[in-house]
Amino acid sequence: MYYSKRQLILTWIAALLAGCTLHFLYEWLPNAVTALFSPVNESLWEHVKLIFWPYLGAALVLNQDRPGGVRPWLLMLPPMCALMLALGWMYHVMLGGEAMWVDVAIFVLVMTLGFWLATRFSGPFQGIMWILPIAAVIALAALIGWFTLYPPEGLLFRDLAAVGSWLPLPC
Repeated sequence: MYYSKRQLILTWIAALLAGCTLHFLYEWLPNAVTALFSPVNESLWEHVKLIFWPYLGAALVLNQDRPGGVRPWLLMLPPMCALMLALGWMYHVMLGGEAMWVDVAIFVLVMTLGFWLATRFSGPFQGIMWILPIAAVIALAALIGWFTLYPPEGLLFRDLAAVGSWLPLPC
């Protein structure tokens, strides 16, 4: 698929700004609806929402008149969320980092990588294999909703601002 550089850059900037805004949305308007789109605490899992919803919105906007054009974007979305979790885990849990600028850099890096990789694919995107990214995105959205309402125990879902981020070292 071809996207103009201007269109891509403007949509990328809008997605980044949307992610930054979503970070504070629940704090400004705390309710169940905003909780589904905005992190309710500083857990690594909750910050997946900052990638998922803005990127999904950008993909839909960029491909609104392109049947099948959204498929490469959907293909990239689950790995982007996994990368966000992995980099966040390495920085916060393994290294004990707490600098906000690193979180912002990780967010920008993952979003940029997703935009770049999605534009590297070319069609045709047909067949049963292209239903899998759609199913994965729907499953990920369902997990985001479920874990927002019923967060399980575990470091991935724990509010790192409240408990700290270092892994306990074995004695």
